[in-house]
Parts: sequence; C-alpha cells; structure tokens
Amino acid sequence: MNESEIYEDARLHCRALCQAVDRLDGADLRRLARWGRRLAAVLTDGGRLLAAGNGGSAAQAQHLTAELVGRYRDERPAYSALSLHAETSSVTAIGNDYGFEQVFARQVAAHGRPGDLLVLLSTSGRSPNLLSAAVTARSRGLAVWALTGPAPNPLAEAADDALTIEAPATATVQEAHLVVVHLLCEFFDAALVSAGAGAAAGLAGGGPYGGTPYRAAGAAGTDGEGRPGGGASVGWRTP
Repeated sequence: MNESEIYEDARLHCRALCQAVDRLDGADLRRLARWGRRLAAVLTDGGRLLAAGNGGSAAQAQHLTAELVGRYRDERPAYSALSLHAETSSVTAIGNDYGFEQVFARQVAAHGRPGDLLVLLSTSGRSPNLLSAAVTARSRGLAVWALTGPAPNPLAEAADDALTIEAPATATVQEAHLVVVHLLCEFFDAALVSAGAGAAAGLAGGGPYGGTPYRAAGAAGTDGEGRPGGGASVGWRTP
C-alpha cells in the first residue's frame, strides 16, 4: 500500500464516522434525553449504574462510569457507577468457576438492585456474557439499555431499550459509541440542572424522587472544594 492509498483509507475512515454520527436522528436524541432524565432520577435517589462490555466496548463502558463518578464537564456531586469488567479478581474468579458467559451476570446479581440501571455496549450485539447479564438484570428489576452496532441483534432485543449504530465497521461503531456516551452525559447533566432549578420547591416538600435535597459544601461562586466558578451543587439523598 503506497502513501496515497493510506491517506485515502484514512479519509474513508473519517467519512464513515461522520456518516454514522449523522444517522443519529431526532428519535435517537430523544431516546438519549429520556435516558439522561432516567439516569438522573435513579442516581440522585441513591441508585446505581452498572456498565459492561468486551474489548473496546469495555473501555467505552468504563469511560461512561468515570464521567459519572468524576465529572463530565461541570462540577457536581459524585454518583455511583461501576464498570463490571474492571473488577479483575471477580472477572477471573467467576470466569474460572462459572465460565466466561457468567462474568457479568454474576456481578449484576451481586451489585444490582431493583430500579438500578445496566448499560451494555457491544459492536455485534451478540456477546453471550452480555446477553446473560441482560437476562439476569431484567429478572432482578434493573432496567437494561444497550448500545450496539447494526440492528437487528440479540442484545438490542434483550434490552429494555437500545440505541443501534448503523455502520459496517467495528471501529466506526466504537467511535460513534463514544459520541453517544458523551451525549448521554450531556443529557444527564442537563437533567441535574433542571432538578436543581426546582430545588426551592423541593426544600419544602422533599426531593422529586423521594429523597431529601442537599447542597454540596461551597459558597456561591465556588465549587464544592472552594475553587471559583462552580457554585454550590444540588443533589438528593434517599430517606
């Protein structure tokens, strides 16, 4: 392959990603907005997000949980989110004792509670360990969201809701999934802001999801650690 062919392949790679992202239509964005609101409701009420994937999708799952435990862009409280593949001792023990198909399902059984959320990422939508996790999660009252490659696929069908990326290459699907992860974080943060806007009413009557409101330490004009510009953050604690 000569240099001009290499550059042409790179150009086609970029074009494929642009086309995949352009296919995220209004319905997809509305779905992500609903997910963001649901995620905000669950996490501010003391719930938890579990996430899993294999290979590159595992990295994307961990990217999502890091944005929630840390932050996406603006200062806010930390929220509970676990990447199941990152529990290396659990993964290897479960894989050794129960088989690779159970490495996520058994962790869902351990960590998931009714009302929690499970996000599963897969370019193929056919990974047996993710399908097992979806079945276990739904049987225990967790909602399951899937990010996959082209539909139809078994994981999208096993989930409560799914966003599928119509792209032929695995790399393109993974790259588009990162865009989707960031969009979900955008909608999550926006839902937190909306909930905070109603905090004055909530202070009198309790949180919108059954919790009680709190403000993170920090004066107006600072974040919770005294740095300028953040402002006091609003959250909700469970009773």
